[in-house]
Amino acid sequence: MDDIQSKLKSPSKASREDIFGRVISYTCIAAIILLVVSILYFIASRGLATFTSNHVNLISFLTGQEWNPGALDAHGHPQVGALPMIVTSFSVTVLSALVATPFAIAVALFMTDIAPKNGAKFLQPVIELLVGIPSVVYGFIGLTVVVPIIRQIFGGTGSGILAGTIVLFVMVLPTITSLSVDALRSIPSYFRSASLALGATRFQTIYKVLLRAAMPRLLTAVIFGMARAFGEALAVQMVIGNAVLMPHNLITPTSTLTSQLTTNIGNTIMGTLPNNALWSLALILLLMSLVFNLLIRYIGKRGAIKS
Repeated sequence: MDDIQSKLKSPSKASREDIFGRVISYTCIAAIILLVVSILYFIASRGLATFTSNHVNLISFLTGQEWNPGALDAHGHPQVGALPMIVTSFSVTVLSALVATPFAIAVALFMTDIAPKNGAKFLQPVIELLVGIPSVVYGFIGLTVVVPIIRQIFGGTGSGILAGTIVLFVMVLPTITSLSVDALRSIPSYFRSASLALGATRFQTIYKVLLRAAMPRLLTAVIFGMARAFGEALAVQMVIGNAVLMPHNLITPTSTLTSQLTTNIGNTIMGTLPNNALWSLALILLLMSLVFNLLIRYIGKRGAIKS
């Protein structure tokens, strides 16, 4: 009788394995949370040092157009205006997303509804190939092909927002396309069947039913592509011109937040104003990444399809 009670009280092998698995899972989750918090704290502490330790005004930092942290202006203030880089970053991101979205949705529709078998057979390897190409290859092609063509057609150096937009267009196209394909395939089949049964043509079904039903997830795909474009550094750096100037048109050399970071972060001393100013740019990038993620979560919750 005592042996039976002791066996009932002692945990079984399956229970011990379950407890062990939970411990490993919670440990990994805690490590991930600690890593994310550490990254946030490190970047925030370095980025805010520009305004706390170096006494730079936040408004002048966000709206100033002169970037030369090692020099002072006529009033004795550091020249750390990030507005040209912010404007350029948003310009290349929005323009590349606007250009890539129609192509991505058209390819996704071809793969899912117009020619699902042949489309997936021929286009899926192309999309996977574009995803696997390193950023430096895109930048090198942009530098040796895109920039000379723009220079020959429009004049100037060829570097600028237009070259960056073309390069980013090709880079974000597979991301938006893949997510758009998943969005269209997630639509229940009875949406298509009901529309066709009511006498709608295939293109009316696509325009009136499928695109409207998948719109929230398509917007999520576009935001993912914008986040990818906003954080791209090497490819944009090679074609943008890397001149911290307010862009007056699409073909003047300028600079993005990421290109300025990758160009100068290795040439500054930790704790100095030039280094802290670059960390402030990194903080802006981090905050924008958080904004993109919040938008994705919001749109995903609002647009969930209830079957």
